Order: sequence, then structure tokens, then C-alpha cells
Amino acid sequence: MAVDFGKLKQLREETGISFSLCKRALDETNNDIEASKKKMSEWGAKKATEKSDRSTDQGGIFSYVHHNRKIASLIELLSETDFVSGNAEFQKLGNEIAMQVATVRAETVEQLLESIYIRDASKKISDLIKDAVLKFGENIKLSRFVRWEIGA
Repeated sequence: MAVDFGKLKQLREETGISFSLCKRALDETNNDIEASKKKMSEWGAKKATEKSDRSTDQGGIFSYVHHNRKIASLIELLSETDFVSGNAEFQKLGNEIAMQVATVRAETVEQLLESIYIRDASKKISDLIKDAVLKFGENIKLSRFVRWEIGA
């Protein structure tokens, strides 16, 4: 079956993943957008595992302060290169995770990675990072975080 170019464009816009991977996913799922997203998520998990031992000595520190100014967070999100850490999508990921830290009480990085993403209950924070690994082709790690709350 030929790839539907309208769906290819839509999938690319929704995921930010390369056209070649979007095309491959649509080929394998008979142009089913949702099935393609699931397939790419599986690929992201596999890619994250393959790249997990690669060095991450670049990245950024991201912050979030809640509108009431009573809760704040800082996170350190690492990547392999400064090229990726300077990317707007990487920075958006860092900001989203910082907001998650302020919203969800987690004691360890592992607990945070397993927490349900506040904007999409079908995903965990680890899924966001796996998707980013697939998108950028680099190892990405959440290395540490801190959460402050007035009076706590």
C-alpha cells in the first residue's frame, strides 16, 4: 500500500520525528496514524535502551515556578551534545518535566520517570524521554531534580 502523503505530513507535524521514520511507521501500519504513533513509541523505547550507555555531558537546567509562587522546581536534563540541548524541542521537554516535578511529589528520579504525565494520562515521563531519544537520535537522561514548597 502506498503511503498517504497527507497522513505522512500530519504524523510528522504531530510527532516531530523524521519523515523517513514516519513513512516507515505508516508503511507498517497501513496508514493508521494512531498505530504509527504506537509503533514509533516502541522504536523510541528500543532506541533509548540501545543508547543508554552513551555519555551525556551536555544538557540544561530547567525551572518552573507555579503561578501562586508557592511551589517551584529545578531539573537537570542531559544530552550527548550541545546541538541537541540547544534545540527548542529539547528545551520544551525540560520545561514540561520541570512543571511535572512541581505538580507530582516524587522522591527519586526513578519515581518521577514512572509518574503519569500531567498533560496526557496515556504517557509516563519516561515515555516523553524515549520519544525524544527517537527524535534526536541521542541519549537523554533526567539526572536530578529538586522541588520546593512554601512551608514544607
